Amino acid sequence: MMNELPFRIALAALLGLVAAAGNVIGGYFVVRREWPRKYLEYFVALGAGYMLSVAFVEVIPESIHLAGERALLFVLIGYFLIHLFEHTLAPHFHFGEETHTDEIHGFHARNTVLLGLAIHTFFDGVAIAAGFLVSTWLGLVIFAAVFLHKLPEGFTVASVVLASGKGKASAIRAAALLGGATLAGVLLTSQLQSQLRYALPLAGGVTVYVAATDLLPEVNREPNWRMALLVFAGVASLLILRGLFHL
Repeated sequence: MMNELPFRIALAALLGLVAAAGNVIGGYFVVRREWPRKYLEYFVALGAGYMLSVAFVEVIPESIHLAGERALLFVLIGYFLIHLFEHTLAPHFHFGEETHTDEIHGFHARNTVLLGLAIHTFFDGVAIAAGFLVSTWLGLVIFAAVFLHKLPEGFTVASVVLASGKGKASAIRAAALLGGATLAGVLLTSQLQSQLRYALPLAGGVTVYVAATDLLPEVNREPNWRMALLVFAGVASLLILRGLFHL
């Protein structure tokens, strides 16, 4: 098992890079305005269901296995840590295209949203690395959960930058900064392997928050059967993968 660890750490770094690229691709979609915005909504709905199922079926039970019942305290801390950041640093943050230029215009508003999203994406990297430190299976399912909301993250930050009056190059740079925060989370967690019993439940709490508090309200803005079906499809996809591959 120990011989597999360097391979899993390397895989975490590689997939962290892929996840970071997802942020940049999401930003690029904002710059190219001809693509259908419905696709973003579909990613959000699918990601919400999948992320919640990964958190409750995989991450939280494994956290309890590692640290006992006190892991639930760190899940709660992770959840409210992001709640605190969002309601103090980025009070106008929401996933999706920013169109309220009067609210977001200016250096301070733009950078508070960027900082809030960077904290999100840092914990994306923490989650990926922590998953791979436990097992290849857990790392892969967490990576899939992270990647599903990477495009919306990049899309969101790029649209905020454009709404604040900056240009397309600045929008892409902001999306790339989010990707860099993800890589930082992967690298830091890979170096702090002894703290896995804290890192994994913290990442689980963040995952629950992003899925239930950030993504699902965006889904509820579009009350149609397709969006609801995609949320359930996200849940079902994890359960199917678990039944097929996680024996």
